[in-house]
Amino acid sequence: MQTSKLFVAFVICLISFPTLADLTIEQLPKGAQASLLIESLNQQQVIYDTQNTDVYFPPASTLKLVTALAAKLELGDDFRYETKLEQIGKDLIIRFSGDPTLTTEDLKQLLQAAKRNGLKNIEGNIWLDNSAFTGYDRAVGWPWDILGVCYSAPATAITLDGNCVQASIYSQDDGQTRVYVPKHFPVYVTTQASSVSKDHQESTQCNLELVTSPNNHYQLQGCLIKRNKPLPLKFAVQDPGLYTQRMLGTLLSQMKISFSGSIKIGTPQENPDITSLLATHYSLPLPHLLGTMIIESDNLIADNLTKTLGAKFYIQPGSFNNGTKAIKQIIFAHTGIDLHDVPMADGSGLSRNNRFSSKTMAQILRHIWLNDENLNMIELMPSSGESGTLKYRRSMRKDPIRGQIIAKSGSVYGSHNMAGFGLDSSGKPSTIFVQFVSDYFPEKKKSDSPPTIAPITQFEQAFYKDVVKFSQVIPKK
Repeated sequence: MQTSKLFVAFVICLISFPTLADLTIEQLPKGAQASLLIESLNQQQVIYDTQNTDVYFPPASTLKLVTALAAKLELGDDFRYETKLEQIGKDLIIRFSGDPTLTTEDLKQLLQAAKRNGLKNIEGNIWLDNSAFTGYDRAVGWPWDILGVCYSAPATAITLDGNCVQASIYSQDDGQTRVYVPKHFPVYVTTQASSVSKDHQESTQCNLELVTSPNNHYQLQGCLIKRNKPLPLKFAVQDPGLYTQRMLGTLLSQMKISFSGSIKIGTPQENPDITSLLATHYSLPLPHLLGTMIIESDNLIADNLTKTLGAKFYIQPGSFNNGTKAIKQIIFAHTGIDLHDVPMADGSGLSRNNRFSSKTMAQILRHIWLNDENLNMIELMPSSGESGTLKYRRSMRKDPIRGQIIAKSGSVYGSHNMAGFGLDSSGKPSTIFVQFVSDYFPEKKKSDSPPTIAPITQFEQAFYKDVVKFSQVIPKK
């Protein structure tokens, strides 16, 4: 009897939903497009869609779910990145594997382990082996104007400290600015930016701009609105090989390891058969890497994993090209989901060339749910208003949405996306939902305008309330 009442309630909600959803889409600015989809899991029934679920949209960081699934299926939970220190004749060689989590401290511990194993001086050169990856360090379609910031750090075999350095810029009373960079970072930063009032900035449209050069030099230009506290900055390392060379040189000096040769990028031309392994550093296992990648939406982990998948699958140096092809092959072989015609340029979703349909993303989510006992991927996803990239999302902070959705967000220029699961009253996934919004360009408000709720926030609040409502009214199978 209880199940019958729930089913009737579900049918009533199903009949009324399209009108609500249409009103929700109308809240978006003129020119915006949306592809929405909600499916019940147990009933395998489409609750609502916008009749364009096979149309391609930029997936942004929701693409990380696809990359994570391929990594789980191909690499397995025991996978770890290995960074090896070997001796070849008089030379040392550090074999980098593209570990996106390798730090300077890890490199120091690698040298300390070698020192305990008898390394006291280095008579030859030190080679930084970058042969694990090949091709572009940045995927085709990455916006040129964000290449200097850390979320677009280059995806390289030689990766250290997330290919990212921290700095800060200060306003000065004389109308100038100054920059602070911690001394241990081997980068050079200058500023020609002016410190101005907010009114001056708005009247002149003078923004703070970053100009980079390949040798890890950075210059700030334009205008910074006067502020009492420094503005934190994060710069993407433009040349990770050069950065690692300099950091390694500092470590050798600090550790008093005698060294008279040079630190070089590549591998020795002469490669003797006799090599000795001095030490190995292992990353944390794959589930930890994926957890960080999904919760924090870490682009570097996603793109280095993409190249690693290409290397493992095709038994050759990894690249964006063979990595994305490998992801498609792996997904199809294990799940039957055909991504052959899906445009993919990277594994992070940062490229504007990526495209995905909400229907195909829903297929990925359903496979994750059906196989969660083995994959354990749902537990890696953020919870609405509670964790990761969803913790402070304005549309998810309050009841009834807070804590009732598990999903991966994604945003690139003009796109606001979400893909995940609505939870039933017991906290278990009961629906799949996909939100792809593109061409979202709201009218800019004047600085003296009264505070308003952004159209995308209003849209999402209405849509997620419906997701929660249906997730909790659907009868269990």
